[in-house]
Amino acid sequence: MADDIDYKIHGNEMQLVEIELDQGETVRAEAGAMMFMGDGIKMDTSTGGGLLKGLKRAFSGESFFITSFTQNGKGKGTVAFGAPYPGKIIPIDLASEGGSFLCQKDAFLCAANGVDITVAFSKKIGAGLFGGEGFILQRLKGNGLAFVHAGGTIIKKELAPGETLRIDTGCLVAFSESVNYDIEFVGGFKNALFGGEGIVLATVSGPGTVYLQSLPFSRLADRIAAAIGPNNSSRGEKSGIAGMGENALGGILGGDRNF
Repeated sequence: MADDIDYKIHGNEMQLVEIELDQGETVRAEAGAMMFMGDGIKMDTSTGGGLLKGLKRAFSGESFFITSFTQNGKGKGTVAFGAPYPGKIIPIDLASEGGSFLCQKDAFLCAANGVDITVAFSKKIGAGLFGGEGFILQRLKGNGLAFVHAGGTIIKKELAPGETLRIDTGCLVAFSESVNYDIEFVGGFKNALFGGEGIVLATVSGPGTVYLQSLPFSRLADRIAAAIGPNNSSRGEKSGIAGMGENALGGILGGDRNF
C-alpha cells in the first residue's frame, strides 16, 4: 500500500512539486532531483530493493540508485523536487489507472513510497526499432501518486475504444497500459526525406489515457547545438554555452517563445 501524500505544483515553465509528508510517510525520487527539504526529513539513498531493482531502473534510463525522503520529525514535513528542463510536471494517480502506467525513459521524477519503477518492453518490434520510445519504457506500478516530467506544453488525451492518434515519436510521453502502441512509416519519398518529421510516426489506439509533450528534450538539445554551431563548440567553455550571448539565445528561441 503506497503512502497517501499531499502535494502542490509551483511555477509555469520550470516547475517544481512540493510534497507534504505526515510523520512516517516517505516519498522516493530520482537521485539529484531534490530541491529543498524540511528539518525533520531524513534522506536515504539506496538501490530501493536490491541489486536487481537498481539494474532495472538503470536499464529504463533512470539512476541505479533511488533516494527516499521520510518525515521523522513531529507533525508535517515538506520536500520539493525540481524539473530538469523547461516543461510540466504531471501527477498520475496509479490507483485510478489500474495500478500501472507506461512512460518514456527518463520521465520519472518522484513517487509515493510503495510505487515501483520497473522496465517495460515494447510489444511490437517495429515500435522498438523505429519508435522514439525504443524497446524500453518505464512502468510505474502501485496504487499511489507518481510524478513524471515532460517538455513544453502537455496535452492529455482520453481515447475512446478504437480511436487512434498519429504522433511524432518524440512527443509521446506516457500512456495507459490499455493503449495499443505501434509505429507506422510516413508515406511518400518527399515526406520522409524533406518533411522534417522523420520516417515514422507513433500510433496510439484507445481506450485509455495518453499524455503528449510539445517540446521533447531531443528537440531542445538540437536547437541548442544548432545555436552553438560546430565552430563555437571548439573554442572552449567560455565561447560555448557560457558565451553564446544574445544572438545565440535568439537562435535557440527563434520566433517561438511559447515553451
